[in-house]
Amino acid sequence: MLLPRDMNPEISVYYYGGRVLELLSVEFDNKVDVVGLYHMMKSQTEISILSFSLTLDWLYLIDAVKINEKGEVIVCS
Repeated sequence: MLLPRDMNPEISVYYYGGRVLELLSVEFDNKVDVVGLYHMMKSQTEISILSFSLTLDWLYLIDAVKINEKGEVIVCS
């Protein structure tokens, strides 16, 4: 579901990834815990926990974010 064909683009992993990166850089100064990030995303979009975890996995795989030992999501530069 990276690029859905029959659905709105607002529910794709690409879109959610962009929202996560935007939240991390604007709202949280490039670092926040996973649960706090999920709650912020949930308040702004209708994201499921499955879509959120897929989005974080995808961002990690493309080296856009990393998660430290404290459970904080950090933007890679």
